[in-house]
Amino acid sequence: MIRLSVNVDHVATLREARLALYPDPKEAAQMAIIAGADGITVHLRGDRRHIKENDLELLKKFIKKPLNLEMAANQQMVSLAKKYKPNLVTLVPEKPEEITTEGGLDVFKNFDLLSDTITKLREEKIKISLFINPDSDSVKKSSELKTDFVELNTDSYAEAEEEKKRFSELENLRKMAKLARDFGLGVNAGHGLNYQNITGITTIEQIEEVSIGHAIVARAVLVGFEKAVKEMLELLKKV
Repeated sequence: MIRLSVNVDHVATLREARLALYPDPKEAAQMAIIAGADGITVHLRGDRRHIKENDLELLKKFIKKPLNLEMAANQQMVSLAKKYKPNLVTLVPEKPEEITTEGGLDVFKNFDLLSDTITKLREEKIKISLFINPDSDSVKKSSELKTDFVELNTDSYAEAEEEKKRFSELENLRKMAKLARDFGLGVNAGHGLNYQNITGITTIEQIEEVSIGHAIVARAVLVGFEKAVKEMLELLKKV
């Protein structure tokens, strides 16, 4: 069964919509764990639009399952990662004006920056993943950086409307997952995954974990957090 890391960013988004003290991402994370989630993911953005440093501190203190910190590769974020020591850091591209992450890392353009960031995080024995587009060049370049994992960007698959296109994107993900594993990398996946499209991902043998946030939080508004997580876990059973 593929592991599920529940992203609680959008619990914080709801909180920040009213600049309130609730709902609390920590409480949502605890409910997700009770429901059977394997870990928790948060993206601490530079503009702090949802998750705050205090959220990261509380999650690290109270959540006993693996914590995945998504972050940009810059010195401020490296310092925070060293301070709170998440189980996994996933390096992602970040633009201030974007609604959500737009595409994977440009591993070629940012090779030196990523190499320096990975070296600094390794000093704290933090495992590292790179959020990349599912193409062979990005996978190969990631292996040169000696990262622990790659997280394959599933957005093109998730957004494909025509069945032929969706099948093509799924097969590409399958090939890239195998290639990454051949290079000795762990393989995670995420972005745009929901209750309708997750089944295809479960057919990819090499994928170890998915990170899903918006779909689960949206479903939780209607049925409650524990039920929303349990429904996703049921779908994640490999076929």
